[in-house]
Amino acid sequence: MTVSHTTFPESTPTPRTPGLRWGILATGFIAAQFTGDAQLAGLDVRAVGSRSAESAQRFATTHGIPTAHGSYEALAADPEIDIVYVATPHPMHRETAGMMLEAGKHVLVEKPFTLNRAEAVALRNLARNKGLLVMEAMWTRYLPHMRRIHEIIASGGIGEVRTVFADHTQFMPTDPEHRINALGLGGGALLDLGIYPISFAWDILGEPISVQAAAHFGATGADTEVATVMTHLSGALSTTMTSSRGKGPNTAHIVGTTGRIDIDGVWYTSTDFTHTATDGTVVERFETPRQGFGMQHQAIAAEDYVTRGQLEGELLTLDDSVKIMGTLDEIRAQIGLRYPGEPRLR
Repeated sequence: MTVSHTTFPESTPTPRTPGLRWGILATGFIAAQFTGDAQLAGLDVRAVGSRSAESAQRFATTHGIPTAHGSYEALAADPEIDIVYVATPHPMHRETAGMMLEAGKHVLVEKPFTLNRAEAVALRNLARNKGLLVMEAMWTRYLPHMRRIHEIIASGGIGEVRTVFADHTQFMPTDPEHRINALGLGGGALLDLGIYPISFAWDILGEPISVQAAAHFGATGADTEVATVMTHLSGALSTTMTSSRGKGPNTAHIVGTTGRIDIDGVWYTSTDFTHTATDGTVVERFETPRQGFGMQHQAIAAEDYVTRGQLEGELLTLDDSVKIMGTLDEIRAQIGLRYPGEPRLR
């Protein structure tokens, strides 16, 4: 068998004509990652908004952004902005993304889409009523290696997919006030980290028909480890492991009847994979040259959707974002995780 050694060329695209004008809402770590990647891809980042004028100005200076707004409302009112990347904590997604939609802005909102399914339904419906794009920023789906993996699976390259394994395990700060541990900020390993492997299992196998979950909790009541086993419509199984208290391999594996795909760490970022036949022969080694973190691909896709008049993603539809939040609700109901002021999940 001939081994294919594939390298995906990550060229820097030229800005769209006319390009959309981007605003960044919030100034934390993930916002900085996204902004750097968007600028690397030549996208037009015009403004940043924060609850603090000092924070907004500091972020703008660091990233060379022309306009700094000292409130979210000011960013929403900025006539120079067409689309906003929302990077607030999970419990604020419904409110802040909704504020941008009400102001007539398209929205790319950080994962998880919202805090729960009910909020996801409300955000989806608002966007559709306004005739605006709202898209969950599950950037993994837009990465070159994920696109190639789907091509292999669709062509029957590994036969019938039977199992999917993925972990997202990190050693995060133990400070009780850090967002990963603070229930008031939607803290916990599941929504912050577990969304990646849960969405990945959905991406490869579709909606689960049954979910089993187990968890361990820290002193603040936030989940620190969550494991799931899900059965999907085809009968295939997926398993996921998430932890905020210990860093694991952060790899993912897709096993079929005639082969498997092993995705290198860190599997949910721009990375490489190996396609191996059942007899152990390497069929393909796929390598992606690194350019930033890889978050630019979702931003380029969002621009393309808006330019074409398409108001939701193709690789992750709004309805699927809502259903994935439903799966997360089910996991939380099983492990007994509720956030302050939240209604019962079921």
